[in-house]
Amino acid sequence: MREANRIVSLILDELGTNVKPGVPTILFEEICRARCEEHGVRPAFLGYQGFPFALCCSVNEEIVHGFPSKDRILKEGDIVSFDMGVVYEGFYGDSARTFAVGAVTREAERLMDVTRESLTIGIEQAVPGNNLYDISAAIQSYVEGAGFGIVRRFVGHGIGSHLHEKPEIPNFVPKGMAGIPLKAGMVLAIEPMVTVGTHEVEVLEDNWTAVTKDRKLSAHFEHTVAVTSDGPMILSLSE
Repeated sequence: MREANRIVSLILDELGTNVKPGVPTILFEEICRARCEEHGVRPAFLGYQGFPFALCCSVNEEIVHGFPSKDRILKEGDIVSFDMGVVYEGFYGDSARTFAVGAVTREAERLMDVTRESLTIGIEQAVPGNNLYDISAAIQSYVEGAGFGIVRRFVGHGIGSHLHEKPEIPNFVPKGMAGIPLKAGMVLAIEPMVTVGTHEVEVLEDNWTAVTKDRKLSAHFEHTVAVTSDGPMILSLSE
C-alpha cells in the first residue's frame, strides 16, 4: 500500500506542475493514464461503478467526481481538485489535492489552506485507542471554526485490497451514532471536502459530478493513512 500511494503522490505532483491558465482538463487525464502505464499500475477509478475516467477532476464549485474534458479550459482564478487512485499488486492508493490556477482570490486561498490544515489535524487523531469520530470531530471543529461548511454526502473510508472498505469516516460527528475504536493496522482514507457556503450538494446530469447547491467554491484534500503503534503514517507522500 505504501508503494501504491507513493505512485499516486508522484502523479499528483506532476499534475500540480501542469496547472495553469489555458490548459484543458483532459490533459490531466492523459497524464494519469500515461503514468499508470509507465509504473505498471491500474487506475483505480476507471470503470469503478461505471466511472469513465482515471481521474476525478473538479473545478471551482465541483466538489468531487468531476469529468476531465477537452472543452473545460482552466482560467486564471479557478481552483481545481484532483482525486486519483491506483492499484498496485492488488492494493489501493488514494489521494486528493486542490490547486490554484494562477492568482486566486483571498477567499479561495483561505478555503484551500483550511481544508489542507483540517486534514492534517484529522490525521493527528488517527492513533490506536482513539475513537474514529475523534478524527471527525477534529476536522469539523477546525473547519466550522474557520467559517466554512463541511460536505456531508461524501465521506472518507477504509482502504486496502478494495478501494472503499469499512469504516466510513465522516468529516463531521453524526448525531446519535457511536464511533469505533481505532486499532494499529487499520488504513484510512481521510478526505475533508470543504465549502465556502452551504454543505448541500447536487449531482449533475452526468450522474457523477457533485457540485455545491449554491455554486460556491469547494476544496478537497485526501491522504491514505496507516494507524500504527508509533502514530499515524501518511502513505500517500512522494519523496
